[in-house]
Amino acid sequence: MGVCSKPDLILMDINMPDMDGYTLTSKIKAMPGFGRIPILALTANVMRGDREKTLEAGCDGYIQKPIDIDQLTSEIERFLARSANA
Repeated sequence: MGVCSKPDLILMDINMPDMDGYTLTSKIKAMPGFGRIPILALTANVMRGDREKTLEAGCDGYIQKPIDIDQLTSEIERFLARSANA
């Protein structure tokens, strides 16, 4: 078994087959040592309440599709800078 390092940031698609991003985010956040890793949701779920549901599941950020590349870059930089200072 190889050594696995923890990521600095996780980009989470909310709509995936088999397990949705809400469930996977909750599972990742519950893992020892992974709770502080920021998770940025990328989703086509843009109805009223979807952002709140995403954040309640444990995601630290929310970007709706179609993705604005400038917003994505800005959010990634923000989360990585915050992680570096933690």
